[in-house]
Amino acid sequence: MRAESNSPKLVGMRAITQNEFGGPGVLTLTDVPKPTPLPTEVLVKVHAAGVNPVDWKTRAGGGMAGLQTFPLVLGWDVSGVVEEVGFGVTTLEPGDEVFGMPWFPRAAGAYAEYVTAPSRHFAKKPEGLSHVEAAALPLAALTAWQVLVDTADVRPGQKVLVTAAAGGVGHFAVQIAKALGAHVIGTAREPKHAFLAGLGADEVVDYTKGDYEGTDVDVLVDLVGGASPDPVRPGGLFVGVPSGVDRPVRDDIRTSPILVEPDRAGLEGIAALVERGELRVHVDATFPLADAGQAHALGEQGRTQGKIVLEV
Repeated sequence: MRAESNSPKLVGMRAITQNEFGGPGVLTLTDVPKPTPLPTEVLVKVHAAGVNPVDWKTRAGGGMAGLQTFPLVLGWDVSGVVEEVGFGVTTLEPGDEVFGMPWFPRAAGAYAEYVTAPSRHFAKKPEGLSHVEAAALPLAALTAWQVLVDTADVRPGQKVLVTAAAGGVGHFAVQIAKALGAHVIGTAREPKHAFLAGLGADEVVDYTKGDYEGTDVDVLVDLVGGASPDPVRPGGLFVGVPSGVDRPVRDDIRTSPILVEPDRAGLEGIAALVERGELRVHVDATFPLADAGQAHALGEQGRTQGKIVLEV
């Protein structure tokens, strides 16, 4: 029940919290204090929050659990509106629509009505995207961007193989690689082949049949873990996401783990691709904030095409 108008005003907000690791049932809608931005930070009113595999892994005690404290508010993908700016902020102002992946891998608290973070952890939301679509972008699209642009430095004419290409990171990786001029091969079960072809994949193969083995690729982006390095040409690059390269691989190829970082320049590059029509967001399902547990249960089935988003 809301307080009467003549009662003292409580400065709070709704958030999804957890006080222990476990299944989706540990996620509870509660009232928590509303944060206040420090110097160089902004207060963002959250309109939507993306859901990623690292969210449910952390909830259960894996993922980034070792970096968190209770009570924990999960979530790193944010799209919303700047409500207040701290001292020293010059790049954003109240009323700006923004998206970002603040604080990762430390807790950002995106499953809430407000978040605070350094202003440069955000960028202006791409024109024409809803907050739901924009909230699906940051962690997954930045992962793909930092793999393909910053780590692999993909060039026109190179051949890029993406495993789990229809998933959150995968469907962005296919499109970013295409925008960079690469020949893109994506792996997915056969029912998702038309979806990947529509995103621009040059070849789509059924990983259950193993028929991408022997492909001579310049870059292999493993989004599942355990992919064979055999398709990589001598001198090519094998990038392991999210678990890195945890086993011996061939001596004639390069390997690299990667963990995504907050990156305003990357967000602006992603926004430019969206505004040029070279990057589309596919939202598989949306849930209200209170149903975060249901969103996690769906994601853990491992059949999501694109992204899951919470509407705040």
